[in-house]
Amino acid sequence: MRNCLRDLRKARGLNQVELAEAVEVSRQTIIAMEADKYDPSLPMAYRLAAYFDVPVEELFFNSWRKVEGT
Repeated sequence: MRNCLRDLRKARGLNQVELAEAVEVSRQTIIAMEADKYDPSLPMAYRLAAYFDVPVEELFFNSWRKVEGT
């Protein structure tokens, strides 16, 4: 599953450690999610979406789904 986590994090001026602490996961988890090597649990996906104040569907999407601007 693809995501725009890195873009949202950078837009907020956060580093990986700050985001990890804010959503109570390890920095390694953030790294893996940003690299599309780890799909978060549903509760974690909702926690991240709530933190960034975006719908889950905007944060995480399947690679076959067309993303605006592409």
